[in-house]
Amino acid sequence: MPGAVVRDQHGEPLRLSELWAEGPALLVLVPAAFSTHCTAELGALAHDVDTFDEAGVQLAALSCDPVPALRAWGDDRHYPFPLLSDFWPHGAVSRALGAFDEGTGASERLSLLVADGRVVWALRGPADRARPLAAHHEALHALGADR
Repeated sequence: MPGAVVRDQHGEPLRLSELWAEGPALLVLVPAAFSTHCTAELGALAHDVDTFDEAGVQLAALSCDPVPALRAWGDDRHYPFPLLSDFWPHGAVSRALGAFDEGTGASERLSLLVADGRVVWALRGPADRARPLAAHHEALHALGADR
């Protein structure tokens, strides 16, 4: 999975390992751009991005949406972190992470904190509600970077 290449909301290729090449990264998988719960989750993270920045944690979101949908969502919401498309091959990264819902064709709610090339913290959330920001702060505790 670290060698996987996805595209950001601007269509630029990004090797996932580049996310954590310069420090820890929190990869937040969401089911669908513009959906209520996904927008709430990413909005909370965007509002609190300074907390993650101060801890040296790069944020990124990933969904199975195509690049144009992620670009429109990013432009509409002004997220200060990359939105990554797992559209083609459809859901390949989500599948590799065990977080692809075959029934909906979308990513499941999964957050992974990767540091030094390994997962040091993970959080799965239910499909029908947003993961609370406080739960994502637990990732900082995993690094010893308490608020």
